[in-house]
Amino acid sequence: MTKQTMQLSTAPDLVEQVYARLLDAISEGSLQPGTRLNQEELAAGFSVSRQPVLQALRLLKKDGFVEDAPGRGVQVTQLDVNWIAQVYQVRGSLDALAVRLAAEQGAEIDPQVMRQGRALSQSGDVQAMILADLAFHRAIYQASGNPLIAQSIDLHWHHLKRVMGAVLQSSHQRQTVWDEHEAIAHAIAAGDADLGVQLVQEHANEASVLLTARLSEQIQHLKTGAPA
Repeated sequence: MTKQTMQLSTAPDLVEQVYARLLDAISEGSLQPGTRLNQEELAAGFSVSRQPVLQALRLLKKDGFVEDAPGRGVQVTQLDVNWIAQVYQVRGSLDALAVRLAAEQGAEIDPQVMRQGRALSQSGDVQAMILADLAFHRAIYQASGNPLIAQSIDLHWHHLKRVMGAVLQSSHQRQTVWDEHEAIAHAIAAGDADLGVQLVQEHANEASVLLTARLSEQIQHLKTGAPA
């Protein structure tokens, strides 16, 4: 991150701004797992005092994005396969609920979301692919009519973005992802809640298996020094 991109506007709650900027950098991979976070350097980069940085780091630690570093200080939390698998379990349950509620209303997912997602899946732009995937699932959450679903899953998505970014940088997205999305959307529009739930649970399970397996490989390669 350059100093220019890190500059913050004057606002009453600098802690929230620092938290949001650091969370984005961590979840998008600008701050890699294991990166030490120096309070003085961050404060200088954000042009704020150390206090909002300290409070933001405490919040990030509570949310699982920052951990104690060896010796002293803090660092970006290492990616953990078991933790990611657990996050996917929660996401799968919330997705299933959202799909069921949306299907009961026969909701239609915006076709433009599907078109953009398919186009971006061929672009090679990892962050764009991740955002397109998020847009599809957010469309389902909105269609469910229950705002608590999106609120509940927001924090989990930041954890998922971390591993999706790390894995997709060095491997290809499953070619069937947007076919699966389209099948889920069709089941919702048809009002077939049972089929929609089955499809979205299979979708989440396959993504979890693929990403955790690939992440395990990367972690093992880092330990042995071999290329991923």
